[in-house]
Amino acid sequence: MQPGTLSTFLKRGAIWGFIVLELIFFSIAGEFLSVSDKAFINVDNMLLLFKQSAPIGIIAMGMTIIMVNGNIDLSVGATYAISAIVMLDAMTWSMFAGLGDGVIPVAWILALLTGVALGALNGLIVWKTGVDAFIVTLGSMLGYRGLVFMYNGEQPTSHLNWTLVDFAEAQWLGLHTATWFLLVVTAAVWFLMNKTVHGRNAYAIGNNRSAAVNAGIRVGPHMVINFMIIGFLAALSAVVFYSESGSVNPNDGELYELWVITAVVLGGTKLTGGAGSIISTFGGVLAIQLLRKGLSHIGADTETVNLVIGLILIAVLFLDRQLNTKGKEELKV
Repeated sequence: MQPGTLSTFLKRGAIWGFIVLELIFFSIAGEFLSVSDKAFINVDNMLLLFKQSAPIGIIAMGMTIIMVNGNIDLSVGATYAISAIVMLDAMTWSMFAGLGDGVIPVAWILALLTGVALGALNGLIVWKTGVDAFIVTLGSMLGYRGLVFMYNGEQPTSHLNWTLVDFAEAQWLGLHTATWFLLVVTAAVWFLMNKTVHGRNAYAIGNNRSAAVNAGIRVGPHMVINFMIIGFLAALSAVVFYSESGSVNPNDGELYELWVITAVVLGGTKLTGGAGSIISTFGGVLAIQLLRKGLSHIGADTETVNLVIGLILIAVLFLDRQLNTKGKEELKV
């Protein structure tokens, strides 16, 4: 076996093995501990799982790009909430009163542009100041959340459009609208990262930024584009989810950044950048949602779910460090 082959296999294949183990464990445990009389593995349950994975999953695809690039974005939850408020509130603006259902695409566009603008702001600050993205987006997480509360106080923003609800609840080939959005975004980001110069540059910058600069890659503009992409995807996630629910609270999206980062890391993407897989991130998203759904299936409370996922994240990071250390030692032989 060539150096690094075992490490690569474990990182890309382990997540699917983990998913299989989850399915087996919760199916067996559910026979004895389930608070429901339904089997854990059934068609309706699995289709619902895909739908529930969409909000986190769509953002996770953008976070994979950011983390492969050697950065991180802690503001996605606040961006998600702001975009949702803009979408729902825009439908009630008097300037759009005569549009009827034509206000729907207008509200979507405004929400998506909001996400892109907030992402661009993050990227520009990281580029022009040289401050680490962790610090910049930690600040913007607090600032953007402040904007959420300034926009409408502590009151929810609500507007239920039944045409929008029908679209969001529709199914095609058995899959919900949200699931299709997740699948399309996954395919699009996979293509971006694997078949375009931009994707190859992302890996190059994350692996060795100095070498990327020497190779002529414009690192600053490249990072801004990636922050715009994740801002767009955070807004798209909000558009997909709130098209159906029709009401957003100021605290919505809190801790989303942690759920997203956990899913991405669980999928094998390195926190230090330079390595990551969109397909494995998709697996990480499913694994997280399976764990949440499975623990609820056997009667675990929210605190237990958070504790288990936190412990798994620590274990994955420890394993990642051990594999990377072993890989470096193999290369020296």
